[in-house]
Amino acid sequence: MIDFRYHLVSLIAVFLAIALGLVIGATQLSGPLLDNLQGQVTALQDDKRELEDTTQTLQAQVDTDQAFESAVAPALVQGALAGRSLLLVLASEDVTTDIVEEVTALVTEAGGTVNGQISLAPEYSDPASEPGLQSYVTGPGRPAGVELPETDDTGQLVGALLAQVLMVPAGEGAPAPDTAAVSTVLAGLQALDVLTQDSAAVTPADFAVVLTSGALSGDDAADRNGALLDLATALDAAGSGVVVAGDPDSAGENGLVGAVRADPEVATAVSTVDNVTSPSGQISTVLALGSEREGTSGAYGTGEDTQPVPPVPATTP
Repeated sequence: MIDFRYHLVSLIAVFLAIALGLVIGATQLSGPLLDNLQGQVTALQDDKRELEDTTQTLQAQVDTDQAFESAVAPALVQGALAGRSLLLVLASEDVTTDIVEEVTALVTEAGGTVNGQISLAPEYSDPASEPGLQSYVTGPGRPAGVELPETDDTGQLVGALLAQVLMVPAGEGAPAPDTAAVSTVLAGLQALDVLTQDSAAVTPADFAVVLTSGALSGDDAADRNGALLDLATALDAAGSGVVVAGDPDSAGENGLVGAVRADPEVATAVSTVDNVTSPSGQISTVLALGSEREGTSGAYGTGEDTQPVPPVPATTP
């Protein structure tokens, strides 16, 4: 018969076996395990150093490429906008001063002039602003002679109003809008807090460059981009051409550049650039304006189905 001492001895034997197993495992297996782990850590450290070296090399190449692009930019755009003027429209609060200044400087190198700059506030494309905007646009405060499209779409109405006072009609001998009308419309829209006049003066221009950055968020992103597309389309129809230029994020979903490219009708009329934050993108923006003057629109940059840069105009010997 099995008694208590048998159970006690059995339990002690089990615990001794466990303890012996732990001792054997710790002494026999710890060495290989530690060596294996140490080897993995060393390999990861080597990979990290290799990636850092690769990153530094690639960054140096990018810096060199951008320095080269900046150096040749004046020669590439020379004469592309000779005697032409443009309006800068900032469609995003995230567009930096550096980008504005770099684009402006390159326009000057191309022989063009910037006739003014305005910034659209988020309220411009906010559906909540539509009642006030429509009341102003269709009311007695708009300049005489402005013809609005037969629609109740607020984006199209505001876009048409701005386009008719800000853009010089294409074609020889076409009269420029009255500068008093420009002041009236901009003052009226500033009173509604939908835009601001950034430059001391704004006068009608041949072209417009719409600068943007990033993408919109929220359920009304498509509607907001729709209002901006209406403006770009109206400016293009009223003048000699429009380029919508932004960063790579703006070419994605809910970005303005992406919205232009996603609309076949708008994309055939308005050019886009998705890398305006780089010298090559700024070159593309200026050259695209020259192509717009010839009636050619395109998609330029680094995104899918784009050309790196527009055709460089031939130099006159």
